[in-house]
Amino acid sequence: MLIGELSAKSGLSRDTIRFYEKQGLINIGRKQRRNNNYKEYSQEILEQLLTIKRLKNFGFTLNESAVILNMIEEKEATCNNVSDMIEKKVQLLDAKILDMIALRNQLIKGVKKCVTCCNPATPEDNCPILISDNFL
Repeated sequence: MLIGELSAKSGLSRDTIRFYEKQGLINIGRKQRRNNNYKEYSQEILEQLLTIKRLKNFGFTLNESAVILNMIEEKEATCNNVSDMIEKKVQLLDAKILDMIALRNQLIKGVKKCVTCCNPATPEDNCPILISDNFL
């Protein structure tokens, strides 16, 4: 299939597919080209792209995805081998969730303070939440 069809089937843009190819996440050999030099992408490439997309949605970086793709190719992506990576990803997500909750609470506190206490010199002054580190 050509890149347009691959893009439609994978849900990834042509630029993203080309980027993944430049990064070495997918490989198109010289033999996988048509006479007009257009690249012919296989079903295997589509499956790799869908795996990359899934890994990205799980929060894995491209470098982590490359490691996992290699493990899949080598038939080493067993539950035992990837469980540590997944557990670390879950711990990272938990930490990010806590950070986001803290940020949310800080913003709510700032808005309440702004609505009840904010008295700029003139109504046209910028909101202190946006311009002062000391306001929140």
